[in-house]
Amino acid sequence: MRIGLAGLGRIGAFHARTLTDLAAVDSLVVADAVPEVTDRVSRSVGAEPAPSPDALLRSGIDGLVVAAATGAHPTLVRAAVDAGVPVFCEKPVAGTVDEALRLRAELAGRDARVQVGFPRRFDAAFVAARAAVESGELGRVHTVRSTTLDPAPPPAAYLAVSGGIFHDCAIHDFDAVRWVTGRDVAEVYATGDDGGDPVYTSIGDAHTVSSILTLDDGALGVASNARCNARGHDVRLEVHGTADSVAAGHDGGLPLRRTEPDAPAPGMPHTFFMDRLADAFRAELAAFTEVVAGKRPSPCTVADAVAASLVAEAATRSRREHRPVRVDEVENRE
Repeated sequence: MRIGLAGLGRIGAFHARTLTDLAAVDSLVVADAVPEVTDRVSRSVGAEPAPSPDALLRSGIDGLVVAAATGAHPTLVRAAVDAGVPVFCEKPVAGTVDEALRLRAELAGRDARVQVGFPRRFDAAFVAARAAVESGELGRVHTVRSTTLDPAPPPAAYLAVSGGIFHDCAIHDFDAVRWVTGRDVAEVYATGDDGGDPVYTSIGDAHTVSSILTLDDGALGVASNARCNARGHDVRLEVHGTADSVAAGHDGGLPLRRTEPDAPAPGMPHTFFMDRLADAFRAELAAFTEVVAGKRPSPCTVADAVAASLVAEAATRSRREHRPVRVDEVENRE
């Protein structure tokens, strides 16, 4: 099949390499807002360059991968859907919750072949944790803990437009909690600290945050996030039930040093999401080729993405206003 890729920044260039290695992809067409970037990436992976996303959509592609700047996501997704082209869009589907809600409404009934990028849904350990919940072997799930600690903060220019730590980082934890448990988040209480760093203080963002999530069945979720974790990139999940408990992400690259006297020496820690989740990203894009081929429905819908964004917005508001915030309060506000 012939796949188009719009946006060739850090994640877009990474996806370009992954897509060219997938057996289902016969040819790749790429485009970026910066022509020099299009030329460089197309040469590096042997892809066909396109002068613009519009030209890319007209180039006879079977599916479109959107990895452009967040502000361009709604326009590109709409264009692909209007053209009848299946589309994979990196999270979030829109820069604001209002835009995301509008997109969800506009695409209602037409978004069966729209997939949103949440790679933890394709991490083997997270998949196994979900299966344990679905099988009932854990009993009644009462607590879920999800963690994302980045090894280094993103550039200040990115922070200024990211929407804040809940929208650009913790949103992965919010989606993971919803997906693994099969439950919706009803209420959020979030807190955090900027560490006295003027980079975060000036834009109202935080360095470290925690969110307590009350799920719709009364179970509790805890999401922990930090912009800078000196030991490495930490992505993991625990699910505790009345009959058993499981954990995902406790592999040899877990950036934690154990303090028991007989503990083994720590292994080489994960240094970034691209090495921690490399297999998940590949599986995610392979799943998209199956969506394009009509072999499966979208494994992460627009509705799923909007639900995670609503939780992120509730957490943002909760930290700012120092109170619990119900998710339906955010969704149904005037």
